[in-house]
Amino acid sequence: MIILLVFAFVSGLVTILAPCIWPLLPLVLSSSSTGGKRKPLGIALGIIASFSFFTLTLSYLVESVNLNPDIPRLLAVVIIGFLGLSMVIPALSFKVEAILSRLSSYFSHSMKPTGSGLLGGLMTGVSLGVVWSPCAGPILATIAALAVTREVSFDVVLVTLAYVVGVGIPLFLFASAGAWIFTRHRLISRYTGRIQQAFGIVMILTALGIYTNYDTVVEAKLLDTLPSYAHWQDMLEGHPWVQAQLEMLPRKNVLPIASITLPDLGPAQDFSGITHWLNTSTPLSLSQLRGKVVLVDFWTYACINCIRTLPHVTSLYEKYKEIGFMVIGVHTPEFEFEKQTANVERALQQYKMHYPVAQDNDYATWKAYHNRFWPAQYLIDAKGHIRMVHTGEGAYEEIETAVKILLREAGNPML
Repeated sequence: MIILLVFAFVSGLVTILAPCIWPLLPLVLSSSSTGGKRKPLGIALGIIASFSFFTLTLSYLVESVNLNPDIPRLLAVVIIGFLGLSMVIPALSFKVEAILSRLSSYFSHSMKPTGSGLLGGLMTGVSLGVVWSPCAGPILATIAALAVTREVSFDVVLVTLAYVVGVGIPLFLFASAGAWIFTRHRLISRYTGRIQQAFGIVMILTALGIYTNYDTVVEAKLLDTLPSYAHWQDMLEGHPWVQAQLEMLPRKNVLPIASITLPDLGPAQDFSGITHWLNTSTPLSLSQLRGKVVLVDFWTYACINCIRTLPHVTSLYEKYKEIGFMVIGVHTPEFEFEKQTANVERALQQYKMHYPVAQDNDYATWKAYHNRFWPAQYLIDAKGHIRMVHTGEGAYEEIETAVKILLREAGNPML
């Protein structure tokens, strides 16, 4: 367990280098440019607390109090947008700081009337922790899956805390450096007002991007500019020591990843517990698709790695759909807000996905396949047997080659 905690902490620590956290950095920097000296600490603690809390408990809250999973995210978007507006309008910023200062003094008499900025930082950090969707490697993917399937244990909580503490340390240092630059550097302090207004506009635009889910598109494009990070993350979290420790968490074993030799990995499980079917007028089953080569693609629309694979999956479908090939997207949500059908429908339009997509909100099909990762592809032959499993990004040429082999096996004369 110690090994897994160390790797989780290191993985969180180096997340500061990940493109998926870059859109967060201007918000952290802009938020730390105003307020007291303890505001950076508040931002870091807020992100750590809210991300941990909502990742581990939101599924329980949704079920127990019938909470709309979009509410925390929308509230966070409103707060980020309002804080950005307050930076654009100085008079509003003074009022916000005054209110936060009075609240700080009310909750703690030890705080000076001017406020330390801790409460304002916490409010910002909590909002950022709700809306941040990190690049999920094997460690975070396992945590998210266990949380959504309500299999959280003490060990899972410890791993989560190790990860978010690792994330929080560089964010705190980054925010502290930003605060120091804005308060001590004479050249910059001359233009602090204008810089803060520019940052305010960035915060407002970011809030709009999060609301429209365009932030994930930006993050995916940024990750395209630094593909080595994803490869390095897979090497770090894919270390045999880490995989052995993850297997000790309360999870069923996954199917082995097949090579291009395409061994028979056994009969594929049918789609079960599907909440909604999209892009099709009727529910589908594998028995209906017998005779076709089927690619079952587990994905979710806020997963950066999934978004990066979608162009390859959609291209594969369009290329071979007329000759006995079918793609079934199984949308299994990593976070609670991803369960909303309207959000998934917008994603289908945004990424031009025309094949059937099943909403697996209760993880029934996910569990049937013993899946653990986003994204994950299961290639099924015309007889209904799994012949290839691939997790994560990449192997696009190998998957297409496997599709051609199985189409030839099915008797397609064109290949």
